[in-house]
Amino acid sequence: MAASRTIVVAGAGIGGLTASLALAGQGFRVIVLERAERLEEAGAGLQLSPNASRVLIDLGLQPRLAARAITPDAISIMSARSGGEVVRLPLGEAATFSAGAPYWVVHRADLQTALQAHVSDNPDIELRLGCQFEDVVAHAKGLTVVQRSGMTRQQELAVALIGADGIWSTVRHHLFPEVQPQFSGLIAWRGTLDATRLPREHTSRRVQLWMGPNAHLVAYPISGARQINVVAVVPGTWNRPGWSAASDAYEIKNAFASSQWPGTVRMMVGAVDDWRKWALFTVPDRGEWTNGPIALLGDAAHAMLPFAAQGAGMAIEDAAVLAKCLGQSRNEGGPTVAAALQRYARMRRSRVMRVQRTAQKSGQIYHLRGVAAYARDLAIKAMGGKRMLARQNWIYGWRS
Repeated sequence: MAASRTIVVAGAGIGGLTASLALAGQGFRVIVLERAERLEEAGAGLQLSPNASRVLIDLGLQPRLAARAITPDAISIMSARSGGEVVRLPLGEAATFSAGAPYWVVHRADLQTALQAHVSDNPDIELRLGCQFEDVVAHAKGLTVVQRSGMTRQQELAVALIGADGIWSTVRHHLFPEVQPQFSGLIAWRGTLDATRLPREHTSRRVQLWMGPNAHLVAYPISGARQINVVAVVPGTWNRPGWSAASDAYEIKNAFASSQWPGTVRMMVGAVDDWRKWALFTVPDRGEWTNGPIALLGDAAHAMLPFAAQGAGMAIEDAAVLAKCLGQSRNEGGPTVAAALQRYARMRRSRVMRVQRTAQKSGQIYHLRGVAAYARDLAIKAMGGKRMLARQNWIYGWRS
C-alpha cells in the first residue's frame, strides 16, 4: 500500500471501525489492528442518540441495523423516593422526525457485528485480528507503524496513526505516558434477562432510569425486544481494569435490597442471573489528543462516565470529524496531516469536555437522597417531558 493513502487505526471497537469506514469514504486505505483474535461482545446494551445514529446511517449501516436496533417510545425518569415515574421524555417517530435521525437502543454485539460486516465489504479496509500496535516511528515519508502478531513483527508505512484502542490505550501510553485513567469510585454492574421473565408492563419499548440514594439503575429492551439490558451503578472500591469481570450476584442484589428501592427495581435486579461488573474510569479532559501525524479517538482520548449515554456517541462523532479533516489534507494545497489532526482536536475538544461535565453532573443528580432528592423530583416534574428532552438538543442535534 502506498503510504500517502494508508492510515493505520489501532483498535476495532465501535470508534475504530466507524473511523475506518469514514476514512475509506474519504479515499484512504485503512489497516485496522485489533489484538483480539476475534471480535466479541464486551458489555451489553448501548444507547445511540440521533447525533450518533445519524453518522451510522450516513455510512450506510441502517439496513444492517434495522432488524436489531430498537427505537424506544420514551425515556421514563423514575424515582426510588416516590416509587414511580417522575416524567416521560417522548421519543419514537415524532422525535426521530424532529431530530432527523432515530434514537436507538441496541446490543453492543449487534452494532459491532454490523460494523465488521460493513468493513469486510469495503475493499479499502483491511481488518487484522490478533495483531496489535507495538511502536511507531516518524520520518520524512510519514510513519512506520510496527505491529505484532504472535512472535511475528511487521512494519507498515502510513500517513497517519489513529489510536482508537480504548481507555487503556497503548497508543496513548506511547505518546503521553504521564496520562493515566482515573478511578471514579463507581462500579457499573451489567446484565441481561429474557423479557419473558418480567411482567409485560415492565417490558415496554422505553428506557427506564431509576434514580435512588447513592445509586441508579437503567433498563431498556435490546435484541429485537427479546432481552432487557440492565445496568446498575453503585459506589465501591473495586477498581480492576477491564470491561466485563465476573461478579457475585449476591453483592449487587444486596445493594438494592433496601426498602428505599421499590419492588420493581428489586424484581429486575433479582431477575438477572449473570452479572458482570466494570470499574468506571475516566481520562482527564485536559490531556493532549495529537502529536504530529498521530491522534487519539474515543475513550483513548476522553473516556467519560456513562451517565449521559454518550460514550459511544462521542467516539462515533470523533470518527466523522477526524475523517473529514484528514480528507481535506488530500486536496491540493490542503493542510498537512499533522495540521488536519490538530484541527480535528480543536473542533472536538470543547464539545467533548461539555459532555464529560454533563455526565458527571448527571450522576450526582441521580444519586441524591433525602430532601435534595425530593427537590430534584419536583423540579423535573415541573419541567415536563418535552422541556426535559429539549435540554438535550445541543447533544442530539449535532451534525458533522
